[in-house]
Amino acid sequence: MGFRTLAIQERSGEVWQVLAAVKGEFGKYGQILDKVQKKLQEASKTIDEVSIRKRQIDRKLNGVELLPDADAIVVLGMIKQIVSEIDAVEQDIDLSEVRDALAQQIAFSGVVEQ
Repeated sequence: MGFRTLAIQERSGEVWQVLAAVKGEFGKYGQILDKVQKKLQEASKTIDEVSIRKRQIDRKLNGVELLPDADAIVVLGMIKQIVSEIDAVEQDIDLSEVRDALAQQIAFSGVVEQ
């Protein structure tokens, strides 16, 4: 019986050491979990804000008629080209000239009826 008691006491000490180590790691785990929860809440808040903005934009665009896909591709391609041209010569051109050139491009495409 004496040897068994001694063996149990030795094992008991080892178990307590393991539990102490686990307790320390579990505390770190809790801190990391709190950080993850905070980040998830921030992400959720950001998604909510974006949803609000989307609904506001949808309300503003409610009366705008959709272009057929082919026309939309042409218009978007033109806008992309115009923006890149503006970027390339932005310092050399007066803004009123840019506005006039844009108005001509849009009128030419038939998007804006004058």
